[in-house]
Amino acid sequence: MKKDKQLHFIYRFLFDTGKTLSFDIELDAETLEIIPKNSFQPSRLSQLDFHQCANCPLTKEEHPLCPVTRNLEYILKDFKDIISYEKVTVLVETEERTYSSRTSVQQGLGSMMGIFMVSSGCPILAKLKPMVRFHLPFATLTETIFRAASTYLLGEFIKYKKGQPADWDMDGLIETYREIEEVNAGLASRFRAITGRDAHLNALIALDVFAKELPQTIKESLREFEYLYQ
Repeated sequence: MKKDKQLHFIYRFLFDTGKTLSFDIELDAETLEIIPKNSFQPSRLSQLDFHQCANCPLTKEEHPLCPVTRNLEYILKDFKDIISYEKVTVLVETEERTYSSRTSVQQGLGSMMGIFMVSSGCPILAKLKPMVRFHLPFATLTETIFRAASTYLLGEFIKYKKGQPADWDMDGLIETYREIEEVNAGLASRFRAITGRDAHLNALIALDVFAKELPQTIKESLREFEYLYQ
């Protein structure tokens, strides 16, 4: 399979007022880590020890900045005065196709934030990197559960083929999302420090709903997919 040097996602927010916000997101195709905008200077908000996540394994000596916040701060400054439920048309362009959705700012922003969070270098969120490689904008909870389970089990199958122990019960996936829930709580605490309206915080809360729901419902939800394999 041929690998490009970079992955590109372009998010365009088309507001009814005529305003447009565009974000060109570049990831290293091999590491799936974001290529940061070097001209951006993060604020105190991005300091690692500012409302550091309770389960963060990083130290400020080696990582003075929170990798997730440093990248989120770059985009969220444009949304801090926008109301979360405002309707907007969001276009997502990739090399293969273009997605379009008439949705709320909160949902569109949450979809884009997912890329930034997973690809920033956070050791906990990095466990979801395979899902970023095949990013699905505006995914529902059901779609997210299907993709998360499928992606995780493919990884376990690869381990199995290499002679390594495989977690077919997906206990590791459930634990990962419990850890992500803690990260989301820490990030929400950080971003409450931003003055303005609520789009950025509500987008994070929407992502947290996925993190909370998935550990509690994944095994029950998988039963809903049984008919697909009969």
